[in-house]
Amino acid sequence: MVTSATQVTGLFGHPVAHSRSPQMHNAAFAALGLPYVYVAFDVAPEQVGAAVQSIRALGLRGVNVTIPHKVAVLPFLDELSPEAELIGAVNTIVNEGGRLIGYNTDGIGYLTALREETGFDVRGRRVLLIGAGGAARAVAAQIVLDGASQLTVAARSIEKAQELAQHLEQKAPRAALPTEHGSQPRSEQPRADAVDFSDVERVAAEYDLIINTTPIGMHPNVEAVPFATSCLRAGQLVSDLIYNPRETQLLREAEARGCQTSGGLGMFIHQGAHAFRLWTGHDAPTDVMRETVESCL
Repeated sequence: MVTSATQVTGLFGHPVAHSRSPQMHNAAFAALGLPYVYVAFDVAPEQVGAAVQSIRALGLRGVNVTIPHKVAVLPFLDELSPEAELIGAVNTIVNEGGRLIGYNTDGIGYLTALREETGFDVRGRRVLLIGAGGAARAVAAQIVLDGASQLTVAARSIEKAQELAQHLEQKAPRAALPTEHGSQPRSEQPRADAVDFSDVERVAAEYDLIINTTPIGMHPNVEAVPFATSCLRAGQLVSDLIYNPRETQLLREAEARGCQTSGGLGMFIHQGAHAFRLWTGHDAPTDVMRETVESCL
């Protein structure tokens, strides 16, 4: 039950009504008997600064950050973890005695889930990333660190795609971050480039893994796809970070064309598990988290 000693965590995003984070985290807190509660806050873009300040003012233990605030929160934080610094986006904030520290658990959560669910190893593979927002930055950084031979970023803003690719080429080789395999980061120069969004259908067949990091296809616009799937070839792996719906229209069409597919639920659970540990100091009950989210979808 909630008491005056209960520690509050939550989610900052816009919109947030679709999120299953409250159900997932509250079930995990209850499973371990921890005095925490998780609440979703719909934060308008012009209120991001005030919302972050409220973490300190109200004594919240911390929050997750989702679309479209993962980059916008940066100026209001006191410190960034090494991975958040490299990625340039935050998905988790921890309040350490009034000092707000930004972390990013998206990238490691994504590759942990991808390997667990499909057995796919990005090392030496060619990857096409759709989108250049906060989630894209996290996934892209971890893909480079885990040794992909080529990462290409496609976005509606070619400038944003180019900035992300250049940032990774310049910064990733020097980043002292663990890889998904637990080994040290790659030391050689990564290969990252950018293409215009309109070129996706022309180049898509060249890649081993295609990842949609945009919200296109998310509930309630479940019939939308980020690109025409007629460009896909059998044998490719197509991955979507969206977890609501569980199987997006993109994944349904890709599967019909003979592609292997992977949805966003595993990443959602694993990034949440890392945040759970940052707030509570306890390992998250991922089996409870998965069962809870699956029952809601």
